[in-house]
Amino acid sequence: MGRVVHAFGSRRFRIAVNAFFVVGALVAAALTGVHFLHSGWPLSHANPYLIGAAGLLFLAAYAFKAWGWQRLFSPEDRPQALTLAAAGGAASVGGVALPGRFDEAIRIAVVRRLPGKTVGFGALALTLIVVGLLDSAALAPMASIAAAASHRGSVKAGFALVAAAGLAAALLVFFLPRLSRLGWVARFKVGRWLQEHCACRRTATQAWLLITVSWALRAVAVFILLQALAVGAQSFPLALAFLCASAASAALPIAPAGAATQAGAGAAILIISGVPKADAVAFAIAAQAMVIVSGAAVCAIAGAWHLAARLRRRTAPAL
Repeated sequence: MGRVVHAFGSRRFRIAVNAFFVVGALVAAALTGVHFLHSGWPLSHANPYLIGAAGLLFLAAYAFKAWGWQRLFSPEDRPQALTLAAAGGAASVGGVALPGRFDEAIRIAVVRRLPGKTVGFGALALTLIVVGLLDSAALAPMASIAAAASHRGSVKAGFALVAAAGLAAALLVFFLPRLSRLGWVARFKVGRWLQEHCACRRTATQAWLLITVSWALRAVAVFILLQALAVGAQSFPLALAFLCASAASAALPIAPAGAATQAGAGAAILIISGVPKADAVAFAIAAQAMVIVSGAAVCAIAGAWHLAARLRRRTAPAL
């Protein structure tokens, strides 16, 4: 077992893993480029002002998601919001080539590597679990609206299931501090650890509100993209249905590639809603590309900020 751990921690193994991910990203980029060469870039004929507005909303959504995530850390271990936003952006970019659920590993790596307060692995993993639950809770109202607007029984049942899962997730988060203090839970080391690290109900509520704003901004951005590309009925319930379907596909335990899975689920719900197949696929690719480009912009902003801070520290006169 020691040899296996040593092999995984070796420099050759890290180089091999990095090479694998780079090759995967290049292959995904090449396949995407070939697709666009044959079918054309979906945003080429769209309204540029609406595209810009959607991009700004996606950027704002990253910010609110980071603020909500930040509230789940204890004050003494709380990372910068920009660091958390960069972690979310890096996860969206990594979703182009990496399988689903690997984005959590990217978030952990970015938060622990960027300058700032050092967060324990366990506490960081706990906040990611709670953020996932709060994501489901924030999507519950949107899924309810999408279910009410749908005319297909299977689609209505699917969105109702998403809404029910979101309600259960909200109850679990809000009652987690009380559950950790139960007698049979508190006897275990894990229960005592949860008492120290889980967010209180007030803090969890604040995080839920901020994350809900993030998803609402994403919904408005998707609706604006529908207008920009003149896709389907261009209704707000259709935008909510697309967003909920894409987000629900991200909850799969494993998937070929996170971004491709989400785009496929979004395209499927558009096709079921009556949108022509070519338009649905083009819109799903365009929407996912906007999310990825916005995530890359967040990473670039965070990188420039930390680089500028390092240069200021080096050039500051010694006291």
